[in-house]
Amino acid sequence: MRVLFIADPLQSFKIYKDTTFAMMQEAARRGHALSVAQARDLALEGGRIMVDATNLTLTGEQDPWYRLGDCYRQPLAGFNAVVMRKDPPFDLEYLYASQLFSLAEQQGSRVFTSGQALRDFNEKLAILQFPDLIAPTMVTCDIGRLHAFVNQHFDAIVKPLDGMGGDSIFRLRPDDANLNVILETITQRGARTVMIQRYIPEIRNGDKRVLVIDGKPVDYCLARIPKAGETRGNLAAGGRGEARELTARDREIAETVGPVLKRRGILLAGLDVIGDYLTEINVTSPTCFREIMDQTGLNVAGLYIDALERELAHH
Repeated sequence: MRVLFIADPLQSFKIYKDTTFAMMQEAARRGHALSVAQARDLALEGGRIMVDATNLTLTGEQDPWYRLGDCYRQPLAGFNAVVMRKDPPFDLEYLYASQLFSLAEQQGSRVFTSGQALRDFNEKLAILQFPDLIAPTMVTCDIGRLHAFVNQHFDAIVKPLDGMGGDSIFRLRPDDANLNVILETITQRGARTVMIQRYIPEIRNGDKRVLVIDGKPVDYCLARIPKAGETRGNLAAGGRGEARELTARDREIAETVGPVLKRRGILLAGLDVIGDYLTEINVTSPTCFREIMDQTGLNVAGLYIDALERELAHH
């Protein structure tokens, strides 16, 4: 099987914790041929979606961990599977790539996650499809409405709709001296739509990343525990990751969302769960495989490649 990974530059990988690397390792171990490209290497030429792809060999060493072979332009449909692992933000370039994927899928490409699903499942807004699973939430660019929400709930989290890794997430209270300037800044004075949610105090026990592969929850989640004085559990914001078995509620959330993801062609998603509430559905480039694998011995990358092989066998 020929697998193309579309990812950020390889030199930026931290392989001791990189989920894409864990996927590559597992695919290579099974004898699949690996290639790599960036989203910018996609092009439409002569009516076909082409890609400048480079053959990739894993060395099994720490440094250098990869060896690059020849790079040549070829139809995207020439690969058995295209695995989209470019990190957010989901900006216009990401959107254009997803539209090229949709064209490529009409030409026979198998893209994971599909272009359509990438567009449909905004990582913040997707939770609104599951109103029974979420904390009180509002989406608006209206500063007055955001003020009213903070006054109603006394403690709130506001975030942009296109961030990642905890960027630009603010905790707000009615008596915060900076409340006005935070709301003006994050909404760009009412020009940008944001999400505001009631603050969930259980964040101190961890912002849990629950992985869903092929519609089913992985048995362990990664609780990302904020460092002292911090409201964000994101590992990128200095949080500590601790693998845990799913609680009954974690499983209930994942089993509610999972079939919808599967129906929409989303092979892998990372649900963010705080306390009893679903807070995000990450589909662009979910992480935390390696931490769960290292702490529990569960081969999460194996579960993912199993699912990929099953999908390809069906078609």
